[in-house]
Amino acid sequence: MKNDFEEFVELLKNSNEILIFTGAGISTSSGIPDYRGPKGFWKTHQPVYYQDFMTSDDARKNYWLQKLEVWNKFKNARPNKIHNAIVKIEEIGKLLMVITQNTDGLHKIAGNSPEKVVELHGTMREVECQQCGFRDNPDLYFKEFALNRIPPSCPKCGGYMKPATISFGQSLKAENIEKAYNAAYKCDLVISLGSTLSVHPASDIPAEAARRGIPYIIINSGPTDHDNRPFVSLRFNMDIMQIFPQAVDEILKNPG
Repeated sequence: MKNDFEEFVELLKNSNEILIFTGAGISTSSGIPDYRGPKGFWKTHQPVYYQDFMTSDDARKNYWLQKLEVWNKFKNARPNKIHNAIVKIEEIGKLLMVITQNTDGLHKIAGNSPEKVVELHGTMREVECQQCGFRDNPDLYFKEFALNRIPPSCPKCGGYMKPATISFGQSLKAENIEKAYNAAYKCDLVISLGSTLSVHPASDIPAEAARRGIPYIIINSGPTDHDNRPFVSLRFNMDIMQIFPQAVDEILKNPG
């Protein structure tokens, strides 16, 4: 009888349209702060809601102060073995899509094709004007804000600039939702890595795929909202770094 790891490897070998759903747990080893864990960022900070950002000078300043606090960690972060293992799955032709809640941009930096990555909650790697949609590199904006504490304005139209992430109370981009659900309806295996699966509607996507009857694997250190659901095939309550890269290395020996 196969143990769970051997079954995981077998599922990877037998799948050709793998959907990978990722959360903060895959990037903590890269120095990115965990926002919702026991020691997460939101345990000590109050989120700034999008409507407040758009209507209050004080809220905009508070928002930029929060982002400034973590910007250097995002800017200097580099992919780890988990990101690299996902790239390997793409290189052998088995990756359908990566759907990520993370805003660190590390999937693309690691080498996943941009068209195979859906950043549901946006990216810290760009800033975006909330009026005209102009996007730019964030570094200069953070440097100026660090000096003058004035929330930056768009150099094109004067609108409010903010990191191109989805704030609390801000709608997800419709095209990203559509692309994610299309992948959920097409994949033949879904794997959730490093997510508590507690944020909606993002966490509904792997569940939607699993309800089709395809195998669903969850790897996360700590509980998730999908634990003990009947549509979960395998559940590993452990550090992703201890199992996922090794499983991918096994299929590289014989992709199937």
